[in-house]
Amino acid sequence: MPYIANTAQDRKEMLQAIGVESFDELWHLADVHESPPRFNLPEKGLSELEVLAKLGTLARENRTDLICFTGGGVYDHFVPAAISHVVERGEFLTSYTPYQPEASQGTLQAVYEYQSAMCRLTGMEVSNASLYDGGTALFEAILMALRRNRRRKVLIAGTLSPIYQAMVRTSSHHLAAEVRVTSDEPDQCADELLKSLDEETSSVVIQYPDFYGTIRDWTPLVMKAREKGITPICSVYPLALALLKTPGEMGFEIVTGEGQSLGIPLSFGGPYLGFMTTTSDFMRKMPGRICGRTKDLSGKPGFVLTLQAREQHIRREKATSNICTNESLCALRAIIYLALMGKTGFRRVGELCASKASFAAETLISIPGVRLASSDGFFNEFVIELPVDAKPVVSQLLRKGFMAGIPLGAFREERNKQVLLAVTEKRTREEIVGLAEALGGAL
Repeated sequence: MPYIANTAQDRKEMLQAIGVESFDELWHLADVHESPPRFNLPEKGLSELEVLAKLGTLARENRTDLICFTGGGVYDHFVPAAISHVVERGEFLTSYTPYQPEASQGTLQAVYEYQSAMCRLTGMEVSNASLYDGGTALFEAILMALRRNRRRKVLIAGTLSPIYQAMVRTSSHHLAAEVRVTSDEPDQCADELLKSLDEETSSVVIQYPDFYGTIRDWTPLVMKAREKGITPICSVYPLALALLKTPGEMGFEIVTGEGQSLGIPLSFGGPYLGFMTTTSDFMRKMPGRICGRTKDLSGKPGFVLTLQAREQHIRREKATSNICTNESLCALRAIIYLALMGKTGFRRVGELCASKASFAAETLISIPGVRLASSDGFFNEFVIELPVDAKPVVSQLLRKGFMAGIPLGAFREERNKQVLLAVTEKRTREEIVGLAEALGGAL
């Protein structure tokens, strides 16, 4: 059976509809473009050896040697080699959606273990089998709250990632929902959130640590929100939970986040891993798949997909979600990473990130004219303020081999002198000192 099963009549009708006689005519760009694009392709085909050489030349134009101090949602963490070794086994790499449990026990068990680990990590009761990425997972959480309490106002902390804010605004554009965003100054943000909680608010959205790296205990706000029937939602950096109080301990009802830091390489921006955990009250409102543990007729343990409505796959207008792509291999990477690290290793990674970030902050602010933008505590990410516009300085540091963070003027003009930096366990003392010397020279 051909991959695309169009009949000869199907093809004829399609060609007639677009006004060409044959596929040869369709491919002839000169006939369908007044100014045909030039792709600079060779006239003759290349051998395998020549293609590999050509692709290698193109790949070497990428700057893969830069020392990375950039975060903002994705981070340059160490990825143990064992993760790829396991994930690339044929049993996992070629597996399809595990609708047939009798043929998918290995994949289903891995998903179940992933869900269990994410619940333990976030302090929540239920996890789904992963989502597309951190931003879409957050929007799904907002939809869950809208469906539960039937209110229309969504209150978002201004310290939430500007990228996530844009994703939420775009995704909710045609919904009957009012999205309000507070100030992005941490103290002012907290005050505005408290004052804005009212009977019309469906959910309040917090990032922890926030986009600027600041750590805050949100328990008082969360308790106040729940008293008013408002769903508190937390977008969390999972590796920070190696050291910090969990969202579950603060009383959040839905927790989402980007799982890239759990054993997934940067990979030019994806694919990544959206995760979602929640309380048991929301279990039947969650998008995507949930794997459960059961027993077969012989009493042996087994795993199945459970708590799913047919509408999730068939009647799209009745579905809980239409962007619930399950990144199974990315979720598998996350559970392998957590299992390899173990409780002690995972905490050690967090300690290294925090201690190296503190050393980096102290080193950088010793440069004349450089200061921390906030006195609040941070995990491994912080904002420095320069005496000049940050963007040309960061560009200059790129030429010296450093990805020296994100110039925040890209998001807010009044922050044009600020840079958001992240420090992971991979960064060495020599690299941090080298960044400080390069920054001092650039200023």
